[in-house]
This record gives sequence, structure tokens and C-alpha cells, in this order.
Amino acid sequence: QVQLVESGGGLVQAGESLRLSCTASGHIVSISTMQWSRQAPGRLRELVASITTDGNTFYADSVKGRFTVSRDNAKMTTHLQMNSLKPEDTAVYYCNAPLSYFSGSSLRHRDYWGQGTQVTVSS
Repeated sequence: QVQLVESGGGLVQAGESLRLSCTASGHIVSISTMQWSRQAPGRLRELVASITTDGNTFYADSVKGRFTVSRDNAKMTTHLQMNSLKPEDTAVYYCNAPLSYFSGSSLRHRDYWGQGTQVTVSS
């Protein structure tokens, strides 16, 4: 079964750090750009960071200088290191990525999303 699974969320105080991880599993051939998004209650989902297969990164202005995205292609994993957390970072964080994978003998391509992990930052 092909899936993305996030981990690492939790409750922290303002100024503290968290490290999120997202690992792909299944008969995966390749993973394109991996992205982290977040959705706070009552707000639209927003892109936080992304990283290409070559390691090129993008960050939303709201997290630049505080968050760092990385990936380990061999382990099919991406991490989001979040430092100097603020209460406004509170949200459910999701990773997603276009995956190429085998389903039986067929090669398929689809965008997958993880189930999300809650990050809560108290003031």
C-alpha cells in the first residue's frame, strides 16, 4: 500500500522547536517535489515549504529563517525542522508529494497526502 505518513507533531511553548517527518512507503519508483502545508482552524491550507529532488527549497515568508526542509531520497523521507515556534504556527501540518509507483505490473503516478500531524504552540 502506497502512503505518506507524518510524525513528530505535539504541544510546545513559544520559542521551542519541533521536527516533523514524513515517510513514503510502498512500491515507489520515484518521488518528485515534497511539500509541507498547514491548515489552522478556520483558515485555508497554506504551503509552508517544499524541496525538489535536487534539494532546491522554497519557504513561505512567514517561516523563512525559522523552518528548514530537508529530504533523504534513499529513505523516501522529508523532514521539517521548526525552530522559534510561534502561537500562529499552530495548525495541522501535512506533507504531500507526486509519487510514481507500481500497482501490480502497472506504473502509476499520483499525488499523495499524509494524514496530517497536529502542532500546537502555546504562548
